[in-house]
Amino acid sequence: MAASSRSARDAKRRVQQMEAKRGLRREQDKRRKRDNILAVGAGTAAVALALVLQLTVFSSNPTEEEFAAAQAELASPAATPSASASAGNGENIPKPETAAGKTFTGELKLNAGTLGVELDGTKAPQAAAVFKSLADQNFYAGLSCHRLTTGETFGVLQCGSKSGDGSVDPAYTWGPLENTPPDNDYPAGTIAVARTGGNANGNGTQFFIVYKDTVIPADAAGGYTVVGKVTSGLDVVAGIAAAGLKPGDNATDGAPVEPVTIDSFSLK
Repeated sequence: MAASSRSARDAKRRVQQMEAKRGLRREQDKRRKRDNILAVGAGTAAVALALVLQLTVFSSNPTEEEFAAAQAELASPAATPSASASAGNGENIPKPETAAGKTFTGELKLNAGTLGVELDGTKAPQAAAVFKSLADQNFYAGLSCHRLTTGETFGVLQCGSKSGDGSVDPAYTWGPLENTPPDNDYPAGTIAVARTGGNANGNGTQFFIVYKDTVIPADAAGGYTVVGKVTSGLDVVAGIAAAGLKPGDNATDGAPVEPVTIDSFSLK
């Protein structure tokens, strides 16, 4: 009788142990599933954020509203680019050595008139190499100057978007930033490089011409590469600005009322 009782107790204990093990396994499975969901969620969020950062272009300069926000420190913080980010996307980015120490002069012919230009390969060798290479390939012929700002202290004409709407060409991005103004002042006649916001390696094919003294606040990546200057014909851009903006756009930031296209861009 005593032996039977012990056997029953042992059997009950074994059942309890098995139930405890099964319960532990169930908890472990639940924890693994929960952890997997969190990991997938975090990964999805990271991918989404990366896509937003990759596809959001800061079109060379902020609007006056963004400028005011930056001055008031209300602008949303931007991600700081990794120090290990690639300085160029593909072998089609020319080496800075091809322009280092050189000065390139030439003409930017718009349908509205011709500008004399000069690029500084000493202060901005990578940028000068890029624009010399693109000009030599006749890349700019037929492209537009899609953006004009006409603020009281904010006047630029932006050109060179392959798509014509200011979108970045993901197949042609490069860095680093060079010759950025420490005081954020861009004097009239400045030619600077447009880039993706918050990305020091987000330069591309676009550039902007400053037609009156302008202050452009730096973002998380810094300022904008000054690659050269207009040596003659700045009044052509001033005339484009005087004609105004296309109806329906922002009061001081939008497309020129008369389409502006590049006939040719030559440098030697």
